[in-house]
Amino acid sequence: MKKFETNAIRTQSEQTNNREHSVPLYLTSSFTFDDAEQMRAIFADEQEGNIYSRFVNPNSTEFEEKMCLMEGAEAGFATASGMAAIFASIMALLKSGDHILSASSIFGSTHTVIAKFLPKWGITHTYADINKPETWEALIQKNTKMIFVETPSNPGLDIIDLEWLGELAKKHNVILNVDNCFATPFLQQPIKYGAHLVTHSATKYLDGQGRVLGGIVLGKKELIKEIQTFCRSTGPSLSPFNAWVLSKSLETLAIRVERHSQNAHKLAGLLENHPDVLQVRYPFLLSHPQFEIAKRQMSMGGGIVTFEIKGGIVRGRKFLDALQMCSLTANLGDTRTIATHPASTTHAKLSEEERLAVGITPGMVRISVGLENIIDIVSDIEQALEKSK
Repeated sequence: MKKFETNAIRTQSEQTNNREHSVPLYLTSSFTFDDAEQMRAIFADEQEGNIYSRFVNPNSTEFEEKMCLMEGAEAGFATASGMAAIFASIMALLKSGDHILSASSIFGSTHTVIAKFLPKWGITHTYADINKPETWEALIQKNTKMIFVETPSNPGLDIIDLEWLGELAKKHNVILNVDNCFATPFLQQPIKYGAHLVTHSATKYLDGQGRVLGGIVLGKKELIKEIQTFCRSTGPSLSPFNAWVLSKSLETLAIRVERHSQNAHKLAGLLENHPDVLQVRYPFLLSHPQFEIAKRQMSMGGGIVTFEIKGGIVRGRKFLDALQMCSLTANLGDTRTIATHPASTTHAKLSEEERLAVGITPGMVRISVGLENIIDIVSDIEQALEKSK
């Protein structure tokens, strides 16, 4: 069995007659057939083949196959964005009258889907506190069909015990759906612990260079079949060009995420001892409340660091304005270090009470630590902390 990095590099679509070493772009909306019988057989799923790029394309197929190997999944379907992947993973499998149990510590847009849009289709929800796992089982209802979590969470970096959660989902016969965006399959494979589905915003670390949008859902074959049917009819498919970019990006995922994690760990350690920082969150810091769980299910701590600046929201904004190298943008997982203020950006749609309930304080800053030299990253953050006093 080939290793992670080898699968990421050597998994490729079949060569054409040109025997290309790097898979070409298949920028076509549709594909032709040899004859009427072949066309009928492929449409009837009796024979494999390309039909239409909203359904399948060699570039998206290659990306999906690589990700299946990396996550240990039976099947996958690539989507136009990470939120398309999350929405499809829920809507394709739940119906009116069903209930979803979700961690309260989730991305702002995911919260909007669960709390604002799912109720329109008669799907109810309950939020559970990652920091109180003993309360979760009592929140599972007779009509609960899915448990949804992020680990590490965005932006508070809360960690949930996937092995325990996998057993809970199995006990109650519910689908466990894990957003693995922050960890990537290089650091963590939720399917090993009982997850039925894994979602990614491929826009983040899987691309890693801030170029394209994309998403993917991976997991049990029978579940992915339903998600494929949903996506082929509703249309949130990944474009061939973006699939090609993402597949090529996976070739360097292991190298990139390793450096992201090394830089982030160093930055987190320095910030923890900084006099102007109240609190630092990073999964591999001993001070993290779920440090032992993180060490058990992740190989490294990832590339995100969050911290609370003394002086709250006013000083937090001054800090962001004082940065000279780090980028101010809504993305993360880029080669370039990015600073974000979650309370006024990614989680602005939540009420202040909802933000505080999941640890998003007014002065919290999220740093997506890039691949620049760590000395330069630290220098920029330190000078910004000094200037923001």
